Amino acid sequence: MLAILPMFRNPKSLYQVSIFLILSVSQLSFGQARQASPNRDSKTPSAAGRSAFNSSCAGCHGLDGRGSDKAVNISEDVRVRRLSDAQLSSIISNGVPGTGMPAFRNFPERQVRALVSYLRSLQGRDEAHALTGDAKRGREIFFGKGDCSRCHMISGLGGFLGPDLTNHGASSSPSAIRDEIMRSPRVPPPGYRAAVLTTASGERLEGLIRNEDNFSVQLQTKDGRFHFLTKAELQEIEYLNASLMPADYRDRLSDGELNDLVSYLMAIPDSNSKVTPHQHEDDTE
Repeated sequence: MLAILPMFRNPKSLYQVSIFLILSVSQLSFGQARQASPNRDSKTPSAAGRSAFNSSCAGCHGLDGRGSDKAVNISEDVRVRRLSDAQLSSIISNGVPGTGMPAFRNFPERQVRALVSYLRSLQGRDEAHALTGDAKRGREIFFGKGDCSRCHMISGLGGFLGPDLTNHGASSSPSAIRDEIMRSPRVPPPGYRAAVLTTASGERLEGLIRNEDNFSVQLQTKDGRFHFLTKAELQEIEYLNASLMPADYRDRLSDGELNDLVSYLMAIPDSNSKVTPHQHEDDTE
């Protein structure tokens, strides 16, 4: 019978060596399997982009690209969304001097392209490329049949009551914009609560409450005018739960017209953005 070496007389030592041998054999087998299947770990461009983003970018910009206390929101920020693919690639490779955005010069071109492609998917731009609507017809609907310009402005044209939609397509996906148009019933966002004010003389003013405190209220009427009134000179303030935005677009517009309208809203930021290669690079940190 073979004598047991002194180092193996301790059961604990024998157990540790056994585990070591098992792990070594497993690692060797895994390595052989990798050699036998060289394409096993190959990734699609989208998977490669996601992997690179999660390991190199998410620490500052967040897994969803919406930013943190370390870096800006790069999935929704209008200035970032306006940058071309070439500009984004340059920022990734060269960084932004004087900021916390480092240069990833060791990234091969293929990896940079995958990163940019993944960022576009976070921004919803891939979905925008698949739009089938006609932006020109969408503009006609916005200023015509849809009556959107009664309350909304685009590039200085339109109404004042609703949000300016000039850059709305740069911070929203096509599906999100379509959902906003079709949503019913609507819950007015902050700053867009509708009300009817009745003054001491009996005059009725309907519009949106822009500011209000315990003593006064500021109302913007449908003609765009602002009215600042103290509550002491009002008979009644009637708050309206419904939004001033129509809730019947599902009946008013066909599916094709909705696609045209969404395509127009998505196309505006691109048509308005003429950014030079170095413009806005300091905004991507």
